[in-house]
Amino acid sequence: MSRVKRGVAAHKKHKRLLADAEGRRGAKRKLVRPAREAAIHALSYAYRDRRARKQQFRALWISRINAASRESGVSYSRLMAALRTAGVQLDRKVLADMAVRDPKIFRHYAELAKDTGQKREANSS
Repeated sequence: MSRVKRGVAAHKKHKRLLADAEGRRGAKRKLVRPAREAAIHALSYAYRDRRARKQQFRALWISRINAASRESGVSYSRLMAALRTAGVQLDRKVLADMAVRDPKIFRHYAELAKDTGQKREANSS
């Protein structure tokens, strides 16, 4: 059986790993083992934070809708419940964008929510 020298493949793999580690500080940029560990951690953080970003944006949208709805005189929870019962099919992303870019139309939806809430209270009494 002939001898196999693996230096070329290993060198290529190490070069690719160190190229991915570009921009890091200290040994993580220059040595293979710390660079590999940093790359593994970076990939796991990236996976985790792609999911966390969705949670952060939802929280941002909710706080923007809450602020705009309170300016119109209705709380966030009442606004969302009233919009749901009124059959409005707008998600939080669109509502938050509307609250920031076009407050006039958002106030229209807030008034709709107020009217729906008052009708519901009148029917339950």
